[in-house]
Amino acid sequence: MSENDSRPTLQEITGPECQALLATQEIGRLGVNATHYPLIFVVNYGLDGDVVVIRTNPGTKLSNANHANVTFEVDDIDQRNATGWSVLIRGLAEEVTEAHRSELVARTKASAAQPWAHGEYGHWLRLIPHSVTGRRIVPGHLPPAFPAGTYL
Repeated sequence: MSENDSRPTLQEITGPECQALLATQEIGRLGVNATHYPLIFVVNYGLDGDVVVIRTNPGTKLSNANHANVTFEVDDIDQRNATGWSVLIRGLAEEVTEAHRSELVARTKASAAQPWAHGEYGHWLRLIPHSVTGRRIVPGHLPPAFPAGTYL
């Protein structure tokens, strides 16, 4: 076995698998441009088909995401086994208001997006994807684990 056999590899994830992986999580990161810098916000989310739905409060996140191109990332990392995956969405964010069709408002609110933090979260953002990509890191042959109490 060569030294390279033990190195992790990166694999692309298909679109349908990206959608399936998104459905397994409820925490993601929303990236917006604000005050001359990109900002990243950890958010709870739900799905309406392939559209990401976020409940939020008024403020930087809402004012800079509404009608803007944003990024959204979800991942799952296993540090012990050096494996994981990441899904990145690039798309348009739009606040859903009562001015939208009642059917769209109802679907958005039924998405199960529930913030963990206490507060006023009466605003809804929909992230309409322009592109969805994903990657998975797959380990090579991992070295044996160190016995408990062993330090380098």
